[in-house]
Amino acid sequence: MIGSLVRKLVGSKNERELKRLQAAVDRINSFEPQMKALSDAALQAKTPEFKERFQQGETLDDLLPEAFAVVREASRRVLGMRHFDVQLVGGMVLHSGRIAEMKTGEGKTLVATLACYLNALSGKGVHVVTVNDYLARRDAEWMGQLYRFLGLTVGVIVHGINDAQRKEAYAADITYGTNNEFGFDYLRDNMKFSLDDYVQRPFNFAIVDEVDSILIDEARTPLIISGPSASSSDLYSAANRVVPMLKKGEIVESRDGKVGQTVKHHTGDYTVDEKARSATLTEEGVAKCERLLNVENLYDPKNIELLHHLNQALKAHALFKKDVDYVVKDGEVMIVDEFTGRIMPGRRWSDGLHQAVEAKEGVKIESENQTLATITFQNYFRMYEKLAGMTGTADTEAAEFHQIYQLEVVVIPTNRPLVRNDQSDVIYKSEMEKFKAAIEDIVECHQSGQPVLVGTISIEKSETLSEMLKKRGVPHNVLNAKHHEREAEIVAQAGRRGAVTIATNMAGRGTDILLGGNPEMLARKEAALNEDPEAAYPQLLERYEAQCAQEKQEVLDAGGLYILGTERHESRRIDNQLRGRAGRQGDPGKSRFYLSLEDDLLRIFGSQRVSYVMEKLKIPDNEPIEHGIISRAIENAQKKVEGHNFEIRKHLLEYDDVMNQQREVIYNQRREVLGGENIEETVLAVLDEAVEDMVATFCPEKAHPEKWDLDGLWNDFFNLFSFQPQLPEGDLSAMSPRELEESLREQARGRLKEKEAEFGTEIMAHLMKMLLLQTIDMQWKDHLLSIDHLKEGIGLRGYAQRNPKQEYKKEAYGLFMEMMGRIRQELLMKLFRVQLAREQDVEQIEAEQRRRKLVMNRVGGEDQAAKPVTRDTDKVGRNDPCPCGSGKKYKKCCGK
Repeated sequence: MIGSLVRKLVGSKNERELKRLQAAVDRINSFEPQMKALSDAALQAKTPEFKERFQQGETLDDLLPEAFAVVREASRRVLGMRHFDVQLVGGMVLHSGRIAEMKTGEGKTLVATLACYLNALSGKGVHVVTVNDYLARRDAEWMGQLYRFLGLTVGVIVHGINDAQRKEAYAADITYGTNNEFGFDYLRDNMKFSLDDYVQRPFNFAIVDEVDSILIDEARTPLIISGPSASSSDLYSAANRVVPMLKKGEIVESRDGKVGQTVKHHTGDYTVDEKARSATLTEEGVAKCERLLNVENLYDPKNIELLHHLNQALKAHALFKKDVDYVVKDGEVMIVDEFTGRIMPGRRWSDGLHQAVEAKEGVKIESENQTLATITFQNYFRMYEKLAGMTGTADTEAAEFHQIYQLEVVVIPTNRPLVRNDQSDVIYKSEMEKFKAAIEDIVECHQSGQPVLVGTISIEKSETLSEMLKKRGVPHNVLNAKHHEREAEIVAQAGRRGAVTIATNMAGRGTDILLGGNPEMLARKEAALNEDPEAAYPQLLERYEAQCAQEKQEVLDAGGLYILGTERHESRRIDNQLRGRAGRQGDPGKSRFYLSLEDDLLRIFGSQRVSYVMEKLKIPDNEPIEHGIISRAIENAQKKVEGHNFEIRKHLLEYDDVMNQQREVIYNQRREVLGGENIEETVLAVLDEAVEDMVATFCPEKAHPEKWDLDGLWNDFFNLFSFQPQLPEGDLSAMSPRELEESLREQARGRLKEKEAEFGTEIMAHLMKMLLLQTIDMQWKDHLLSIDHLKEGIGLRGYAQRNPKQEYKKEAYGLFMEMMGRIRQELLMKLFRVQLAREQDVEQIEAEQRRRKLVMNRVGGEDQAAKPVTRDTDKVGRNDPCPCGSGKKYKKCCGK
């Protein structure tokens, strides 16, 4: 009560912030007459002036009012768009490192130019992160006109470009790209063998478009770079043959008379928990699999790999649906992004799941992958010195943004009042009745000339609706992962008179739906068919502008764009993004969701109360119900899922935070090695540490010298350094462990100096560098595999009343220290055993390789491989007297 009273008196925090920013808007506006009076050359000269002022000590905040005024004037001249005052507010919010929530159609793409230009003046680079390659290209090209006019360079990072192109793009003042490409480039950079090959610069400032989609929805899945591991596809095929023979069961409750309690038991061969997205074999199912596979015990350690393949095959069949979770295209299983409905090229499910789906679909089974590098989006984006974001729907997740990223959300008012009519949901008993009612509504709108955007949550549902519309003779477009190539064209024309567009998801589509249609796109499409597109375009544009203006008035008279949702998404934000497509910039519009008790959200998370009410009221299947209880049940179901998904993201981050510390240590070590500074000192420190540990193990200070294990010490020393140390003169028992350690250390260092003299300083430094990098990379890869295995079983610690998270931290630290020990040991063993190959030896090896290749490629003729290799002289051993007669051993003379 006191809080609401304070808000009435002084306004909410958001209102107070907007009031403060309005004062800065007035200052920016005061520069407008001055900027308008400048010539193009004088306006362009402002950029070097700002850069010089920044170098002389002025801050970006000091430059903001004038810089924003310059961008607005340049945009008016180059793009024909002048920033609204609310867009200036959005630009200031982004510059301050916060999230700007702006409704769809308010021009977020243009808003970003203000903060991008200002922060690019520092010369440290600005990244603009988009949700797909199309938007990255479009925005870089579109807004690039403005940046280039003002003297800044623009780059774009998309799938399929090479490292040289990436390096050039990252060196630009402003770089557009997708979240996946930025993250993967970071991982790839930290797998390279030269700093010159790194494509990214230090992380300065990033603006994330559709920030809720990228930092929340997609943050449930980490980025993983994998390499093939040895695994047979036979096991996938065997498991795939067995799973279809299993019978799905369910969890049944019954009353146990003996104990007087309700007990649960499983029926069938396996059960599915859709809430947790898991499928589990029952005891009957395990017995059936053992019988079908002819094994005695699936849980025997020797059958663990087979059991793993069975579990993945079960998931593939029971939980992953074609045209919902994935599509099969050109003989490949391609993942569909559940939040955007787009295909994700190059992405594969890990841990053998993708192979299980490939076996299910009967396509080629690719080799299973092993993790080589991984990072979560949370930890990647937290590396930026300053992070900002923009979206139409962030306020509902403000708490998570603050907790995970320390980002505040500022809700920015619309330029014109919102007049869209959001109607209440209607719910039917069955999905088919819901679809029939939705089709009737669509047909009616189409006939009246009102454009309809139909939202679905899967390819499967969108194609069902498409077939129903075809039967009714309604022309329409379908936008989903199968037709995403025509995305921009379909979305741009979704506001034409009587248009019907079915879309799997409207998050991050980027293209605005203009009522009456987009004249530029229509003119460009027709001009492309002409022999001279450049000449045809102006006349076509003029014609289409007049046509679209007339159509827009007809659409406005019909009620504007109608958003018809055929199912609620598990997140309220996704529903709001769909609704937000109507009513842009003060246009009229309406929205409504058609639901059924068979929808996944209601079926899994809470249709019981709704179903009970419909049964009690005896509502027929073809009649809908509209009631407050429905809205509350749906909202509660969505809150449950949002809470569940937040826990998944939080859980993922807590575990990755442990890995993140280890990753930073390894990547920093790699960068230091690549920098070439103090490599010899690093190797000597590793050597000293190894000797110290060795002596401490076999000759502890507290033990009497007679108890020392000197044989163990000599063996370990020889295994590591590949030579027997000279025993110190005098009585060993009179020596302290420290003196013994000093003696051994000096001998090991001396042998290393001999190697350096033999190889040369330059070759030795390069050798140390390469061996160190290879050893770190190999051990880090194996460590990631160990961590994956640790994660799989760590949850079981809860049954022993232990905190899995604490256990994971402790064991992950132990594994990391073991890895560091292995890096040290392997480096020294390789370094002290490496031999310098003589030129004639290399020539002999290459000649032998060529001869073998010739034999392998020969078809028919004499079998050269069968002939023995002969030599003219007897073989000389390395320790034999040298044949030259010097009296030295062969290895010290001619064999040196």
